[in-house]
Amino acid sequence: MKKLDFDLKNNPFINFQSARYAMSARVNVEKLWKWCHENDKSFYVMSMGCILNAVNSVPQLKRRILNDEAIEHDYLDGVTPIMDEDKGIYREMRVRVPQEFDDILQWHDYVREEISEVLSGNDGGFICEMEERDYTNIVNLSCIPWVDFDMLTNCTVDGGAIQPLVTWGKVNDDYEMSISITVSHIFVNGRELGYFYENAQKEFNNDLFD
Repeated sequence: MKKLDFDLKNNPFINFQSARYAMSARVNVEKLWKWCHENDKSFYVMSMGCILNAVNSVPQLKRRILNDEAIEHDYLDGVTPIMDEDKGIYREMRVRVPQEFDDILQWHDYVREEISEVLSGNDGGFICEMEERDYTNIVNLSCIPWVDFDMLTNCTVDGGAIQPLVTWGKVNDDYEMSISITVSHIFVNGRELGYFYENAQKEFNNDLFD
């Protein structure tokens, strides 16, 4: 991480009861959807990789407040709930960023293996108190594949929390998928959210999926 020359004291949102706000928008995922079905890959995992890359492409989404100072993490890992509906198992896991691997296909196989290890109990999964998560280099990722939602709100542990929360939904008949992101206005404005969605669309249109 690095410290930022950022005026927190005079930030217009710093004393709000909550500076959290959310946006939902649709991206076209036809290219990745068809590629996953043709190549026996998990659309859920590949979507997570695209979204994780998009988050890490926007510096403002990697910012936090530590010891009353603004900092920016080098990268954010993903933390996501996973479930085995047949067994009623629900756990969380932390996944490394795709950039640590030779390519996103290698990352895909790593995540699939991690899911198996966590659900089987061989890996204890991600355990961290909710109040501590804002000080960790993570982004919370969650999928609701049963609902083609238009908007979504998130629970707030602390109104001053900075950590981004990202949720994506069901792919509709037009191959569009809603992605909702909750951020803090202390660091993130509309322009940065525009970059996030622009970069997410680029990730889903990756030449790899031709």
